[in-house]
Amino acid sequence: MSKIIRLESTNYKRLKAVEIVPDPDGSLVIVGGNNGQGKSSILDSITAALGGVNAKTTPKPIRDGEERAEIVLETEDLVVTRRFTASGSTLTVKSPDGAVYPKGQAKLDDMLGRLSLDPLAFTQLSDRDQLATLLELVELPFDPDKLAAERKELFDRRTDANRKVKELTGRVAEYISRPADLPDEEVSVSALVTAYREGQELNDRIAEADRAVVALQARVEKLKAELAVAQDALDNASDYSAKAPAPVDLEAIERQVDNAEQINAAVRHHKAGEKVRADLVIAERYAEDLTRNIEGIDKLNADGLAAAVFPIDDLGFDDTGVTYRGVPFKQASGAEQLRVSLAMAIALNPKLRVIRIADGSLLDSDNLALVESIAREHDYQVWLEVVGEGDGRGIIIEDGEVKA
Repeated sequence: MSKIIRLESTNYKRLKAVEIVPDPDGSLVIVGGNNGQGKSSILDSITAALGGVNAKTTPKPIRDGEERAEIVLETEDLVVTRRFTASGSTLTVKSPDGAVYPKGQAKLDDMLGRLSLDPLAFTQLSDRDQLATLLELVELPFDPDKLAAERKELFDRRTDANRKVKELTGRVAEYISRPADLPDEEVSVSALVTAYREGQELNDRIAEADRAVVALQARVEKLKAELAVAQDALDNASDYSAKAPAPVDLEAIERQVDNAEQINAAVRHHKAGEKVRADLVIAERYAEDLTRNIEGIDKLNADGLAAAVFPIDDLGFDDTGVTYRGVPFKQASGAEQLRVSLAMAIALNPKLRVIRIADGSLLDSDNLALVESIAREHDYQVWLEVVGEGDGRGIIIEDGEVKA
């Protein structure tokens, strides 16, 4: 746990010779001044001393006209000295009692979080970068990218399933309910034709027998002599006529033949409807199964978020980015965004209790008071850069020096 207790910067960037000893009881270190006077170089000195610099990020670390620069930064635990010359930079890290750490940058790296995180800069990050920053702080019981990919696959499959359900639902309406007298199978026209022919033959035989009866009765009257023979014939014919079944209703068969195609079409229509209804049930069950799977993933996500420890209550995320109190972070109020961003900065800097805010002029009096309150609550030190003289309690930089 460490704060800055003294910062001395000589010839670094726009600075000449500056020494700042923060109030040990204060939570804010306000650095003010007009543009181009060197106030940004104060905050950059902190970053350079602790985090190191390179030719790409800081191509000219030495003030124009000077040959060397030096930054001495003292915390409650360390004394850091970084010197710059035309050939490069050197670093010395000591303990308060003067013991030198042989691997100075490794010691600093061990205590640094993400010093470069400016809470106001966090609010300007893209949704994706805000989410990536948050996920660095939260240990979740699942891989968010893998879970999101699995959910998307199920969601796409359910979309296809619901489309099939909609299609089959529309097709079901095309099929009327089955009539009570509709047979289970299609009518065989060939069987009806065969029955018709057999009935016709039977009817012909019956008609012929009837004609034989009449003829033989006449012959009996006319041919008494042949009575014995005729009587036998009459008995045989009468016996067949008495035992014959009822005549076949050929007109009914004709009607069946005429209606066979209509009946068969209705049977086919009903069977097609039964298949569509069965397909609909299968599709609905499949869509319901996918919905349950999606709900399971959503529950896993919700349970994981509920179990995760976030830097601040009500902070979370969804597939679009960081959320606060259930709404997208960028839709939160300015004060809420500032509170969340400070909580992120505090979580990212657990050992060195220092936060820098480069655009402090963007904060109104209420938000400035909020920053100070949060810093005091968590025992952090906030270095704040403002344009002008701020509220009159800051350190004013003029032409690279502290203004008297």
